[in-house]
Amino acid sequence: MDTMTAAADQTLAPAAHASEHGEVTGSDVRVRFCPSPTGTPHVGLARTALFNWAYARHTGGTFVFRLEDTDASRDSEESAQGIYDMLEWLGMTPDEGVHEGGPHAPYRQSERHDRHAEVARKLVEAGYAYESFSTPEEVEERHRAAGRDPKLGYDNHDRELTDEQKDAFRAEGREPVLRLRMPDEDITFTDMVRGEVTFPAGQIPDFVIVRGNGVPLYTLVNPVDDAAMRITHVIRGEDLLSSTPRQIALYRALIAIGEAERVPTFGHLPLVLGNGTKKLSKRDPEADLFLHRDRGFVREGMINYLALLGWSIGADRDVFTPQEFVEAFDVHAVNPNPARWDQKKAESINGDHLRMLDAGEFTGRLLPHLQDAGVLPDRPSMGEMARLKSVAELVQTRVPVLSEAVGLVRPFFVEDAALERDENAVAGLKEDAPGVLDAAITALTDLPDTPPVVLGDPSAERGGRWATQDIESALREALLDGMGLKPKVAFTPLRVAVSGARVSPPLFESMEILGKHSTLARLQSLRDQLSA
Repeated sequence: MDTMTAAADQTLAPAAHASEHGEVTGSDVRVRFCPSPTGTPHVGLARTALFNWAYARHTGGTFVFRLEDTDASRDSEESAQGIYDMLEWLGMTPDEGVHEGGPHAPYRQSERHDRHAEVARKLVEAGYAYESFSTPEEVEERHRAAGRDPKLGYDNHDRELTDEQKDAFRAEGREPVLRLRMPDEDITFTDMVRGEVTFPAGQIPDFVIVRGNGVPLYTLVNPVDDAAMRITHVIRGEDLLSSTPRQIALYRALIAIGEAERVPTFGHLPLVLGNGTKKLSKRDPEADLFLHRDRGFVREGMINYLALLGWSIGADRDVFTPQEFVEAFDVHAVNPNPARWDQKKAESINGDHLRMLDAGEFTGRLLPHLQDAGVLPDRPSMGEMARLKSVAELVQTRVPVLSEAVGLVRPFFVEDAALERDENAVAGLKEDAPGVLDAAITALTDLPDTPPVVLGDPSAERGGRWATQDIESALREALLDGMGLKPKVAFTPLRVAVSGARVSPPLFESMEILGKHSTLARLQSLRDQLSA
């Protein structure tokens, strides 16, 4: 875990107390992140985890990680591992969870079936749930007979079935589902993000909590596990807002049978949009969290941008550290309006965080990308690392993501004869490029080839070393003063010669790092290529 994230992860908060409207605050806060292990982690999932983690750290509460792995047809251990990797990369260490354990273990939903079945039995015995035998076709037919839309859904028909009727259905081979009896009253709650929300009485029919085969559904197991784990705040996406009245009704029933202490406080985060007004889809490349990681987003940059998807630290400020985010975060300040994923802004903020790293840290973060690209071996030599440190200082301020530094760094780690030059860059050189290269070779040949102790050392004696200042002075004198060229015309052929591209790290510093021999060899190579 990086230093800033670790510091944020240890943030403490004032002692617990209850607010006036009954919301739990302070160290009694317990939030959970409970994804299903399907697919690859996406930015919406990461933001949900981030806001839960940040709220727990801000209040001094507890961050619980539970895996909802009850869909055998879709769940996979590969996806579960992806979620673990996401939490580790972003530095969001759970206080309790699948790997961490805790007082409310197990933290895999698939290992809690006996508990779910026991609670379902209690709900039926207490009259809060009942057996329902109606088929979808029978429900539709009753709606048609009453002149209603047949697609209205379940009509609460089986609420008061007699034992004789139930026995008759069983004799037909029917297996009942279990439904929760919805109250005949409005359900109103105060959402931390949206304020007061009301679902009118009669809008939501009695809903299934256990299938006919005895398998409990998400509608039951999620609140049951939340209650068992003493979750005080449920912070999740807006797409689950419509399920909240069902869960509140279930919570009230759980409280009545002694299986819950309270209804948690809910907060529903805004949608994340992609292009236009369309919700960012899991299939959109921008939604793939690991694609951003592999391109070279750093955790500080990703946390920063994810936080901005619905929240702001201040009107005129977009860049902040994980610790600053934790210290300032309040779910109640989240904007309920949809947020939009802006790739350019995300990269810009990531670039800001790259520039905030010290040189050694930046080099360490860049190294794996260079190794993956084959620029450096798995175990670089001391000389290679020394050169990388010098080059990294030149590119750190020029890239928004680490992967974009690979092309800038590669020319410093290839043999002179193996340097590949961009065909368009070479073709775009002006007719006087050969003469410019000749003049540059002549000017640099007279410089000594002893490098300074430190790259760009301003104390290096002029004319005494192969140093940035002397290289620049010699080339300006020969090309600008001697030939009357403008800087762009003079230096573009040299840049293409030593780096292979029109865009590169600073030219004179690059020549110093490459050394006199390589610099002259590359200048001559392009000169020969242009004459061929």
